[in-house]
Amino acid sequence: MLRSMYSGISGMKNFQTKLDVIGNNIANVSTIGVKKGRATFQDMMAQITSASQGPIDGTRGGINATQVGLGSQLGTIDNIHTQGFQQTTNNPLDMAIEGDGMFALDGGDGTTYYTRAGNFYLDNDGNIVNPNGFYLLDVNQNNITIPENAQSFNIQTDGTVNYIDADGESVVAGQIGLAIFSNPGGLELAGNNLYLETPNAGFVGELETPDTEGVGSIISGALEMSNVDLAEEFTEMSSAQRGFQANTRIITTSDELLQELVNLKR
Repeated sequence: MLRSMYSGISGMKNFQTKLDVIGNNIANVSTIGVKKGRATFQDMMAQITSASQGPIDGTRGGINATQVGLGSQLGTIDNIHTQGFQQTTNNPLDMAIEGDGMFALDGGDGTTYYTRAGNFYLDNDGNIVNPNGFYLLDVNQNNITIPENAQSFNIQTDGTVNYIDADGESVVAGQIGLAIFSNPGGLELAGNNLYLETPNAGFVGELETPDTEGVGSIISGALEMSNVDLAEEFTEMSSAQRGFQANTRIITTSDELLQELVNLKR
């Protein structure tokens, strides 16, 4: 069989995967806190039909190896953690992170989740929770609770949550902590806008105080939207489509050559 046919098959598979990633990006263009994905390819091993030779003094120069590539393979599917644009909501429980860091959530089963989606709510007990009911953790990894009799509350850029009690006194309910990862691209996607820690994510081990050196600040009354750029995604989609079509053409052409070989028997 022709090597070009197998190369074409590998290219089709890779461009299909790339289209899958692009489709997911476009589907989440309006999803809060989502980070876009990116598929990259690598060439596969090559078949060496003749080895390289070094020069022979006074006789001839060196000769390069003759190598035929055997197609491509999927290299990586990365999550690009660049800043998404902020949408103003004026809801004090909507929070966007300006800079590095992620909100930490207590899943209730001993699992800690991380997210950039800052659409939070108050549950029946006054705890700040995400849409899944997971508790938002403060810098000391406790829940943050605003009493039912609180007249008002506000969230500062350093994560401090203050409320006015029934007597008109200002009380600190807690301070939101942010998780810092040296390699956020190494986090595991858990669905529901959540991430899980992995050994390659580089978690520093403790939650950090917002608005300090190397840690992002919290903007109350705003949400960080997806960092997906539709113009970029449509360009990549067109490129992937043409790449897929070109690889199908390679398979068709290889098939026609094989047909010609079969016809030699007639």
